[in-house]
Amino acid sequence: MSGNSLFAQSSGQAYTPTPENLKARQEFQDNKFGIFLHWGIYSMTAQGEWYMTTHNINREEYSKLASGFYPSRFNAAEWVSAIKASGAKYICITSRHHDSFSMFDTKESDYNIVDATPFKRDVLKELADECQKQGIKLHFYYSHLDWYRDDYPEGGGTGRGTGRPKGHGDWKSYYTFMNNQLTELLTNYGPIGAIWFDGIWDQPADFNWQLEEQYALIHKLQPACLVGNNHHRTPYAGEDFQMFERDLPGENTAGFSGQAVSALPLETCETMNGMWGYKIEDQNYKSPKTLIHYLVKAAGKNANLLMNIGPQPNGELPATAVKHLKEVGEWMEQYGETIYGTRGGDVAPHPWGVSTRKGDRLFIHVLDYKDNTLYIPLKTKVKKAVQFIDKTPVSFRQEKEGILVKLPQVPNETDYVIELTLNTK
Repeated sequence: MSGNSLFAQSSGQAYTPTPENLKARQEFQDNKFGIFLHWGIYSMTAQGEWYMTTHNINREEYSKLASGFYPSRFNAAEWVSAIKASGAKYICITSRHHDSFSMFDTKESDYNIVDATPFKRDVLKELADECQKQGIKLHFYYSHLDWYRDDYPEGGGTGRGTGRPKGHGDWKSYYTFMNNQLTELLTNYGPIGAIWFDGIWDQPADFNWQLEEQYALIHKLQPACLVGNNHHRTPYAGEDFQMFERDLPGENTAGFSGQAVSALPLETCETMNGMWGYKIEDQNYKSPKTLIHYLVKAAGKNANLLMNIGPQPNGELPATAVKHLKEVGEWMEQYGETIYGTRGGDVAPHPWGVSTRKGDRLFIHVLDYKDNTLYIPLKTKVKKAVQFIDKTPVSFRQEKEGILVKLPQVPNETDYVIELTLNTK
């Protein structure tokens, strides 16, 4: 995206976050771990959330999915309980994805789960109520892009084969529609932790999305609600956290995250298997160990992990996902203290692992190491070293540029954690 476009999004008065917003940012960073849910009528195709555009499905045909969508096994309490069992502190769910279908009771369009399906239940309301009951924060994903509506501006790079008439587009109408829906989401569903935007990459670089006004609306409705945008760029004015898709901050293996790492709170999102939305043949789930390593590495880079699950069309979370959630949760029960409320530690990430810090406690996470002697580059003096799990003392020698630690054993756990007490005086 060009510099002019960046100016178009962020020009005007500087954004000054409120005290409530700054407090919410800190809580967001403390929470460290969330679950992403990509769920919509696309789950019925069992081919992921991009099926409408990748297969050029005509919008009139695609919309027929709604009349058969009846997730009879959806149970908000079961979802939130399973997610809570993983140790996750927040849920981010798709309120409206690129296919335009709203998963909530909106007055702005009949194309929604209450009016267009036989299910006739507002699943986001049920989820919001249950999240409040169980003490889990709720975030809403919201798409700037739309493959269905006539008023979505022409010129987008996706959704061109879905049957919209040539010359479609009415930006004023579409912008009003989005802002009215955001008002509903931030008025009718209790306190919302964040709005997670996606899709502005669809339009040409010089397209002005009028983000400043939209972000101001969100902050006015709920000052503590954080705004983030998956635009794969350095954050614009008005954004409260920076997200990275399928990559840790500062890395770009997937090709979406070449942007500089800002001083804002950070979050990385990653799939539990290969897709965001439910795909019936995608059983290639990452192991609980791999998921835990990703969470630990994110924390070591001062970032949250938003780990995705694609719920099934019947309303259930896939059984493998639930099983993996439970195993991650069992690990978090033991080691959560080294993740929650921490910030990236004094020791930069190394091939052997990362560090996290809380006060004068520095946690060394040894993820991949085949020796029982470890050199840790650290200029601060160390008062004490123990194995985190059982507080067994670990012998170490302080050197000029670090410490040499003699481990009681060669690490073979998912994550072998050494707790160092630093001399901060």
